[in-house]
Amino acid sequence: MKLTGGKAIEFGGLPGRLYSSVATAGSLPRPAYVLLHGIGVSHRYFARLHHELALTADVYTFDLPGFGDSPRPARQVPVGEYAAFVHTALADAGVRSCVVIGHSMGTQHAVELALQQPELVAGVVLMGPVVDDQRKSVARQALALTRDAMFSESVTSNAIVFGDYFRAGLRWYLTELPVMMEYPMEARVRGVGQPVLVMRGSKDPVASRGWCERLAGQAAQSSLTEIPGQGHVFQHTAPGPAAAAITAWVRAVDGFGVTA
Repeated sequence: MKLTGGKAIEFGGLPGRLYSSVATAGSLPRPAYVLLHGIGVSHRYFARLHHELALTADVYTFDLPGFGDSPRPARQVPVGEYAAFVHTALADAGVRSCVVIGHSMGTQHAVELALQQPELVAGVVLMGPVVDDQRKSVARQALALTRDAMFSESVTSNAIVFGDYFRAGLRWYLTELPVMMEYPMEARVRGVGQPVLVMRGSKDPVASRGWCERLAGQAAQSSLTEIPGQGHVFQHTAPGPAAAAITAWVRAVDGFGVTA
């Protein structure tokens, strides 16, 4: 399914961009997946996973306000506003039910969207979730990210991530960093009634196995899976196994209504 987009969108004065791969009118109903990126990055590090999922589903990916090709807002944006922004864009696109897939800080946006719009979000996938409750300092997060980049990632994943960091700029990154660090992930996940899949790369120093197990334990309906031999950005380095794990989980969970 061909990726279309870079469609400019705006809500509440926040500008972003939406990229999509959607079946043509008259096609059989397909699941709908929504991909939400983490701090500093953009839709680009989701491109491979987007392609894999789009073989059998409608897929929507964002450049959230302030990141990628989206202009920088004039103020700090809390997680709840990002979630409301995503909801407005999806409603405008005609999405009535979806599985929302967040990566890193995008997991916070995914959880908040599920809480704000339970009738829209049929399930939640948390890939490399943050922030580990036992490493809740900027220094520890920076060290974990450095270890991941040096020892667990590919040249291309590092090029995309650090290229996007450069585009976002240090000022905007530091503006949003406190939002990520202060978000009460465990407490918020407890309120999610939809099925939750927690995913991590087995070599990920950012989202440790213990943290992911603790987080999964907070959700009412949860599963945990690892992608062997991968780091934090496994959606780029192992898109096939990542997509297979997500689609297998969706098929295994009863009651998903995820057609667009």
